[in-house]
Amino acid sequence: MRRTPRSVLGALFALGALLTAGTLAAPAGAAPRPAPAPVAVHAAADSAAAHQRISDFWTAERMREAAPLDLLSVTPADIAAGSAAVAGGGEETTVAPVGPSGAGIQAFPQGGGPWTGGGKVLATAGRVFFTYNGRTASCSGNAVTSANASTVLTAGHCVKLEGNWHTNWVFVPGYHDGQAPYGRWTAAKTLSTPQWSASEDINYDVGAAVVSPLDGKRLTEVVGGQGVAFNTGYTVDMYAFGFPAAAPYDGEKFIYCSGATFRDFLLSNDHGMTCDMTGGSSGGPWFTKFDEGSGTGLQSSVNSFKYNFLPDAMFGPYFGDDAENLYEQAQSA
Repeated sequence: MRRTPRSVLGALFALGALLTAGTLAAPAGAAPRPAPAPVAVHAAADSAAAHQRISDFWTAERMREAAPLDLLSVTPADIAAGSAAVAGGGEETTVAPVGPSGAGIQAFPQGGGPWTGGGKVLATAGRVFFTYNGRTASCSGNAVTSANASTVLTAGHCVKLEGNWHTNWVFVPGYHDGQAPYGRWTAAKTLSTPQWSASEDINYDVGAAVVSPLDGKRLTEVVGGQGVAFNTGYTVDMYAFGFPAAAPYDGEKFIYCSGATFRDFLLSNDHGMTCDMTGGSSGGPWFTKFDEGSGTGLQSSVNSFKYNFLPDAMFGPYFGDDAENLYEQAQSA
């Protein structure tokens, strides 16, 4: 379907601390920055019965069959017109899924392919499942160090889209082959930046979830958590991870890309990276200062969108003050 965005960038999404780094200090004499707008918060499940129902809903079969939410293409004409073509993965879709139709990820010199390095990231990262517009859908996410030991970061469109919050939201860290080795963690609350909630501004396509305890333990007490960093600058080396589920992938493998990032030279203020991950990887973590040996880093973005005429480039939002405010609200919820 096609629509005119409510903001300049509107619906250009697609696809998906150790210690927390602080924001950069303002120069001496500079006017103080305005306080970020309130974070949008949704009560996802409010009783033990609701959490159990959601957990039971996500059988291995349903997880395998969940469609990647984020099948989006953007054409040069869309950019000129200031609009985007959006596909939710259903029969009404009128655009092709992002991603190459030819050779696989091994063609990319900046890294990419199944992650074989091991380490902490295998436990902290996982697939996100939810119901969107009556259909089961998937994204990716990552557990981060937080005061409540229960915070997951993902993309904004992986918690809310077209004005509606997703339902039956669950995080499955370490997912593989329909299995949930660390359990299915149901969301008590989902959150997004105010800019994403109000107008789906792609520059702020960041979401979070606060998940409920499982078997008496909190999320990062079981899987650990990655650090988070904000205002890290552009053109830095980063690693991106996710569970792409649109062709040529099937959502069953943990995929990564790595290399020097660049600032989006078209419409957004996002980071860009050479990467052929597809729908389903949205919300997967981008790390600065990532150590391959330990599988740890500082999460500094998430998989967000691709331009259809640049299928080998992934884009992720800059983690600035508003992303930090979202994180602070989530970890204190």
